[in-house]
This record gives sequence, C-alpha cells and structure tokens, in this order.
Amino acid sequence: MKLTATREQILAPLQSVIGVVERRQTMPVLSNVLLAARNNRVSITGTDLEVELVASNEAQVQQPGDVTVPGRKLLDIFRAIPEKVTVTVATDGERVSIRAGKSRFTLSTLPASEFPVVDEINAQQTLTLSQGDFRRLIDKTHFSMAQQDVRYYLNGLLLETDGKTLRAVATDGHRLALCEAELESKAKTNQQVILPRKGVLELQRILGGEGTVDLAIGSSHVRAQIGDIRFTSKLIDGRFPEYGRVIPANPSKQVEADREGLRQALQRTAILSNEKYRGVRINLKPDLVTIQAHNPEQEEAEDQVEVAYQGDEVEIGFNVTYLLDALAAVDSEKVVLGLTDGNSSCLVRAPGAATSKYVVMPMRL
Repeated sequence: MKLTATREQILAPLQSVIGVVERRQTMPVLSNVLLAARNNRVSITGTDLEVELVASNEAQVQQPGDVTVPGRKLLDIFRAIPEKVTVTVATDGERVSIRAGKSRFTLSTLPASEFPVVDEINAQQTLTLSQGDFRRLIDKTHFSMAQQDVRYYLNGLLLETDGKTLRAVATDGHRLALCEAELESKAKTNQQVILPRKGVLELQRILGGEGTVDLAIGSSHVRAQIGDIRFTSKLIDGRFPEYGRVIPANPSKQVEADREGLRQALQRTAILSNEKYRGVRINLKPDLVTIQAHNPEQEEAEDQVEVAYQGDEVEIGFNVTYLLDALAAVDSEKVVLGLTDGNSSCLVRAPGAATSKYVVMPMRL
C-alpha cells in the first residue's frame, strides 16, 4: 500500500474514528485502526467490537492495499506534523513508513485480515432525517440513560419508529426523557431497537453538521451514514419497559414557571441538599413555589419562585439533579410542570404541543 495526502486529509477521518479505539485491549488488533487505500480514497476504521466507525477522504493512491497500525500513535504523529504538509504513507514489509517533510516515522503493523469488520447488517428498513434532528433527539434524552445498571436494557437509548415519527426514549428507573422528530417519509414498519450507551455518545460526538443521516436498522445492528462517516453499532438484546405507562396522561395540577428563574432557584437550594441523595422539598401553593433543602449537618436552604398556578397546596420531594437536567433540556422561556398529588411523578415540558417530555419520579424525604 502507498498513498500521498495532506496532513488534514488523514487527520480528519482519523479524529472521527479514534473515539472507539482503546489503548489497552484484550485483542491487540483493537488498539489499531484499519487503513484501506483504493480508488483515490483512504478509509480509516476503528472498532471496539460493539461500535464500529469508518471515515474516508480523498487521497492519491499509488498502490492500493489494507493495513492496520496503532491508532493513538498514528493520531499523535499526524497532530504533530505541521499544517498543510504533504504526507506519504507506505507499507514496508511488516512496517508502515510515514514521511512528512524532513520527518520520518516507522510504525509496527498487524495484518488487515485479523481486523474485525461488520460487513452487512441485513437492514429491515432505512430512515432518512436531518443531522440536526437526529442530534436533537440524542441531546434531549441521553442524560436519562442508566449507567451500568443490572437491567442491561436501560443502559442505552430506545429508538422507535411510528409512522412518520422517530422517537428516542431513555430511562434509568428514576426519570425518563422522550423526544420526537419527523422523518422525511413514513417508516416501513413500526420498530423498537435499543442503542447501547457507548454508541449513543459516539453518535453525539460525530453528528452536528449540515445534511442528512441515512439510518439503517437491522435485527442486531444499526448503521448510520453521516457524510463521510459510517457508524455501525450492535443493539442491546432486550425488551425496553412500556414507557407510555410512566408518562402522566393529564396531570390535574399544572404549574407554569419562568424556566431560568426556577432553574436558578433549584441550583441555589441544591447547595445545601444531601450530597448523596440530592433531595429537595417542593411546596406548591397558588402562584408560589417554595423549595427547601437540608443536609445531615442540619444546614438549610429555602427559595421561592412566583409561578402561574391555581389549585390545592401540594408538598412533594424530588432529586434536584433530575429536575435540573430536565429543565436544561427544555428550550422554551417558560416551562410547565404537571403533578397529580404529593406522591405522583412530575411531567416537565415546554408549553403547547411539546416534542419532548421529561418525567421525574418523586422521592421520600
């Protein structure tokens, strides 16, 4: 294999895939990236057996071929090379030589045949939506995913097709986040798949440009084509909880508040909440919310926020971190909190027909 390219033509795809490449791996080849050169393009693949990323760019290919080289070392080398310098990468026996100006590097290799790649995912349907919409789905829900929960199906994000809607849902058993986006055309079948946490975080990192995403959903994998980057992830094999049961349908008590004012009051009160349980007591009266917190050192904080509310007095406890996460995800200036009584979950959403909803379970204080 031999190719010539500018520093940036290699560095851009390399930075796109390096997130899944670990230095210390059970299989040495997983610390490497696969370089493939043909048809005047270079593609770079990284994988951790759960998530695979392939990014490509233009290059002058003198001799087609495939080889794997240590990923992090390759990245460090290309970062250190001056900008806009032309680089030649060539195999030399069981080594790869990199020449840039007066610099020369020789890296060890492993055979490309040892590198595990996902060929076909047997897609049952392919969906198209804008990068911005897909990024928004993830941004508005990912924080509610569980981390290392024994209920493994909660350590990921549910993607659900429903007619012309793509829905993302995440829950850790204490809170739930749901967001919807419109697809360019109706989905072939209504389908539910669970994307693992690592795949969700990688998608969040590479999404964000202009253009669209082609999302192919198979029975055991999902694949997204995002510009010059191809993302493939295994799916979590499990049944996601029936989230519809958790979302309060029509809470009888509706509180409308200034989102930023409420968020700042919660942040101030949280300073003296119990560091482990993060509980705050919320007292609701007509047109007024009182927020209280105390900790084992007998220290107390209290704050009040004027709100639009007409109804009975209610007192209820919540984890303040979960409330703050939900408020941060709501885009509007105003926010609506829906409650039924002192033991019910709280529904947090923007006023009107909101495309995202957040549910926070109450806690005993």
